[in-house]
Amino acid sequence: MLQSLGWAALGTGFTFLMTTLGAAMVFFFAGEPRPHFQKALLGFAAGVMTAASVWSLLLPAINRSATLPLPSWLPAAGGMLLGVVFLAALDGLLPRLRRSRGRLDASWRQTTLLMTAITLHNVPEGMAVGLAFALAAGGEGLAGAAALAMGIGIQNFPEGAAVALPLRQGGWSRPRAFAGGMLSGAVEPVFGVLVVLAAAGVEPLMPWLLSFAAGAMLYVVVEELVPQAHSRAGTCGFVLGFLVMMVLDVALG
Repeated sequence: MLQSLGWAALGTGFTFLMTTLGAAMVFFFAGEPRPHFQKALLGFAAGVMTAASVWSLLLPAINRSATLPLPSWLPAAGGMLLGVVFLAALDGLLPRLRRSRGRLDASWRQTTLLMTAITLHNVPEGMAVGLAFALAAGGEGLAGAAALAMGIGIQNFPEGAAVALPLRQGGWSRPRAFAGGMLSGAVEPVFGVLVVLAAAGVEPLMPWLLSFAAGAMLYVVVEELVPQAHSRAGTCGFVLGFLVMMVLDVALG
């Protein structure tokens, strides 16, 4: 058990490191970004999240559902709807919190939704890497586990940037935006280790967890990022982010 936990921590530690490196991109931009560049950043974040929802979450959820006694589309569709409902409920709760605490504003609402969605997306990824390395510790598929961690880690780089850069654009200082981006990936080693401790009961839930995270991310994209990025620059940013994430997912998946 200790060996499995150690290997799971090693694999998810790498993916967390890549998220941290992506978040560090905020230190390479001087001053406040210009309006067109702000829209391009928001569009890039929306493109990354949309592509990740499809290739990192929904398609794997459908594939994993093939072994369950259910139609393969049901966990993907049901989990996605649950993710949308969860984020919509959170979105409805935030204005009440804002009225009770006057310092909270619309940018805080967007920040909360964005970080919640990316963090939820990282939970099943950390669990997948943790399970793969736990099996590798027992002599099964070390190369496959390493490839999975490498693929998810490289995908996490633009995701870390997709959190930190909009936070910077929303008025956060560079260190705070970096910390926000980094913390969005901290759940991966945590859940990577936890899933080893409860491996037998978690595997059937993976399709639902993956699609739940996809629904949460798509809600934030449509509700928050796309309306604010609406411009030629935002469209270009969206296409670039979508292409980057799609290529990474397909090439490394």
